[in-house]
Amino acid sequence: MNPAELWQRYQDWLYYNQDLGLYVDISRMKFSQDFLTSIEPKFAKAFADMKALEAGAIANPDEQRMVGHYWLRSPEIAPSPELRDAINSTIDQIETFAQAIHSGAIHPPTATKFTDIVSIGIGGSALGPQFVAQALAVPNPPLNISFIDNTDPNGIDLVLSQLGDRLATTLVITISKSGGTPEPNNAMQEVKAVYAQAGLDFAKYAVAVTGIGSNLDQLAKKEGWIEVFPMYDWIGGRTSELSAVGLLPAALQGIDIRSLLRGAKTMDSATRVEYVKQNPAALLALAWYFSGDGKGLKDMVILPYKDRLLLFSRYLQQLVMESLGKEKDLEGNTVYQGIAVYGNKGSTDQHAYVQQLREGVPNFFATFIEVLNDTSGTGVQLELEPGITSGDYLSGLLQGTRQALYENGRDSITVTIPSVSAFTIGALIALYERAVSFYASLVNINAYHQPGVEAGKKAAAAVLALQKQVVAVIANSKTPVTLTEIATQINAVEQTEVIYRILRHLYANQRIHLKGNFSMPSSLEASLK
Repeated sequence: MNPAELWQRYQDWLYYNQDLGLYVDISRMKFSQDFLTSIEPKFAKAFADMKALEAGAIANPDEQRMVGHYWLRSPEIAPSPELRDAINSTIDQIETFAQAIHSGAIHPPTATKFTDIVSIGIGGSALGPQFVAQALAVPNPPLNISFIDNTDPNGIDLVLSQLGDRLATTLVITISKSGGTPEPNNAMQEVKAVYAQAGLDFAKYAVAVTGIGSNLDQLAKKEGWIEVFPMYDWIGGRTSELSAVGLLPAALQGIDIRSLLRGAKTMDSATRVEYVKQNPAALLALAWYFSGDGKGLKDMVILPYKDRLLLFSRYLQQLVMESLGKEKDLEGNTVYQGIAVYGNKGSTDQHAYVQQLREGVPNFFATFIEVLNDTSGTGVQLELEPGITSGDYLSGLLQGTRQALYENGRDSITVTIPSVSAFTIGALIALYERAVSFYASLVNINAYHQPGVEAGKKAAAAVLALQKQVVAVIANSKTPVTLTEIATQINAVEQTEVIYRILRHLYANQRIHLKGNFSMPSSLEASLK
């Protein structure tokens, strides 16, 4: 395509929304008019599916649940007055609580104010709040925030050790819808133990975000935690950032949560337009479908050219991959759908993997996230050479990389926002939530369940149950027992490899003694320390 034709294609396919200040450019995707004609019926269904979703259809048939994250920023469209009232009251509760924390009306027992937050969660209960915290961080926030997002004891210890004496002025938020998810439950218990060791009453520092009536809800109320915020069953973890999951830590950091919600609401409105060319989320879904032939044949590489958006690719990994990575379609056919997502910030990526993107395996499409405003301040930018600033270099590197990829036959999308603000971050979150919904409809899958995740949890639980049996055999034996003897005694010979890995882990943590040839696992003998 010659420069004049490419310029015309850019103009034909450049989407701009004045209310959002948002541009979406899919002109560097090489789809044809025939492709557009063939996909029109699929989009007609996708638009209808979106209407049904927002109206309260059972979108998660596995759990017989509605999917209502869109109501969070537009309570007026929720399908019942009870839901509307619940959403509004939760936002009011969050704002009232944050104000009380900031003013010192709610304070730790030995100080006038809280200084820090430790937010405990996993998956969407961590990735969303982490992304927003970095994107919208300000100097000298009312509270500093740290995250525990795993069941790694060393990681937990590191976060708590960095607090030092500020442990006594640190608010702990535990986020778990069911209250039984192992990672946040384990981390909460570890943190609780550290508070006890420091002579601090954990309940005076603890807040929960959880399902009404969950195990965590019951525990928090029994122990007298400071506050409990609701997490509704119609909200999935990966779409929970604009619920109490994300709004509570954001409000405590001084982030304007009403602007976050307003940005998402404005984007939702823009993506209700039932014309692909004038719907930014539909344009993304169209480009994804074209690039991967509707089968996820190409990876999605997210390249945000802004330090504040570093975690956007991690956030999108869960949103896209957990939503779209499905073995079965809605009719039960085996389809193996999904789009792999990875990314790194620009221009760091120039020195990381653009070499492969341009000249290696063409198994991806890129998405450039461009921010027009170079700084959040109002001062004059330093000119590194006449008329050129650091921000100009960043813009030039984005445009140069986009051009270099296109010249070598690599597809790309460019999403442009005016600045990084609470409003635009809310809009970005909503844009990709809507795009995922549209794409799922195009490929006929359920975006709102996660059977693979549940399978992994069940397998992990089975390993831990097996470990208890292994330890019992060792404890009840008066002499060292071999790996084979352990497996035989608990009728788990087919699980011998798993038992070996359990023994190796226990040994590394000095919880049992092993002797024998470690390169020949069957020779090992185990006994208690």
